[in-house]
Amino acid sequence: KHLPMVRMTNTVLTNGDTTGFAHTADLSEPGLLAAAEAAAAAARGGGGGVRTVELTRADTTSQPVGTRPEEVAKATKVELLQRADAVARSAGGAIRQVSASYGDSRRQILVANSDGLLASDDQTRTLFVVGVVASGDTGMQTGRRSIGHTMGFELFDRYQVEDLAREAAEQALTKLQARPAPSGALPVVIGKGGGGVLFHEACGHGLEADHIQKNVSVFAGRVGQLVASPLVTIVDDGTIANEWGTFAIDDEGTPAQRNVLIEDGVLTDYMWDQLRARKEGRPLSGNGRRQSYKHLPMVRMTNTVLTNGDTTPDDIVADTPHGVYVAHLGGGQVNTATGDFVFGMTEAYLIEDGKITEPLREGNLIGNGPKVLEMIDAVGDDFEMGPPGTCGKDGQGVPVGDGVPTLRVTSLTVGGTAA
Repeated sequence: KHLPMVRMTNTVLTNGDTTGFAHTADLSEPGLLAAAEAAAAAARGGGGGVRTVELTRADTTSQPVGTRPEEVAKATKVELLQRADAVARSAGGAIRQVSASYGDSRRQILVANSDGLLASDDQTRTLFVVGVVASGDTGMQTGRRSIGHTMGFELFDRYQVEDLAREAAEQALTKLQARPAPSGALPVVIGKGGGGVLFHEACGHGLEADHIQKNVSVFAGRVGQLVASPLVTIVDDGTIANEWGTFAIDDEGTPAQRNVLIEDGVLTDYMWDQLRARKEGRPLSGNGRRQSYKHLPMVRMTNTVLTNGDTTPDDIVADTPHGVYVAHLGGGQVNTATGDFVFGMTEAYLIEDGKITEPLREGNLIGNGPKVLEMIDAVGDDFEMGPPGTCGKDGQGVPVGDGVPTLRVTSLTVGGTAA
C-alpha cells in the first residue's frame, strides 16, 4: 500500500541530561508555539526564556527518485503482485500458500534548531516481498525473498518480481528435501549478503552511544582496543546510494555519514545522536533517528556492513573440510549487555570435504557477538547488501540495511535436530 505523508512537527529542548519533548499536528503559529512551550516546560530545570536565532539552510541532497510511486496506477502495482503469485504457485504441486506484498512510502522532513540549522530531506522507499509455504513429508517449509531501496517505482526496472517469486518457491521446496541440521560446535561459512543481521544485532547495538553511556554494552570503554579479528572492518554508512537505511539527514538534521566503527579489528568509535554526543563532547555521526514525529530521537544504525576482504568465496569453502554454509540468516535474539545471541538459519547447507552439499533445515546459530568477531578467520571479496530490514528498539522501528561478503567463523554452536 501507499503511505501518504502527513505534515506534522515536534519540538525537543535539551539541557544537560534533561529532554523536553512535544509533538503536534497543528502547523499554525499558535500550534507550534504551544508545542514549544510544552517541551520547554518539560525541560524547565535548565531555565527558559526566548532567543531569536537566524537559520541557515544546509546544503542537502535527497536520494533521487525516477518515478514517484504515488503517481503509478494501483492496477500496475496489483499486476506485480499477481505476476509474483502466479510464478510461485507454478513452481510445484507442493506449494500451499503464496503471499506477495508491495509497499511504498514518502517521508518529507524539515528540521530547524536553536543552533541555527535548517535542513530538509525527501525520502521515498519502495518494497516488494514474496513468501511461500510448501508442504511435504518433512512438514511445512517456508521460503522468502524481499527487495527494498530508497528509490521510486524504478525499483522494478532493476528487479523482476518473477525472479523473487521463483527463488522464494525454490527455497521452500528445497527445504522439503533437506536433512535436519547437525548439532554442536562447527565451522560456519556465511554467504554474501546473507548474514549482515548477525553484525547488526550482535555487534551494532552494542556500539550505540546510549548503551555505552548506560554501561550496558560489552564494548563500553574499549575504544582503541583490539575487539575483533584483524580481518574485520565494520562500518555504519547512511550514504550508500539507494540503500534501505540511507538518507540525506538524520531526524535531528545531521548529514548522513560513513562511520568506521571497527577498523582492522580495533574499535575506533561509537554511533552518536545529539544528546549523547554533547554529553561526551563528541562530533555528531548522523545516527539520531526516530520512527515518526511522535517519537523521541535516539541512537540508531543506518546501513551496517562488514567490508570486503581479499579471499575468494570458493577458496573459503574449499578450505573448510566440514561445517555449515548459511546462505541466509533469519530473525533472532541478542543480549546487548553480554553479546549472547541466537539466530535462525532460514537457508543453510552442509559443507563436506570443502564442498557445499546437502540442504539443511530446523537449525539455529548460537554464540556470543564479541567472540564471533574474534573468531572470523576468512573474509571474502564478494560484498553484497542483504534484504531490507526494520530495526526495533524501545518501541520504535526504523528502516535499516546490512551487508557482508562471504566469511567464515572458526566455531559456532549449531542448534540442529539431527540425532
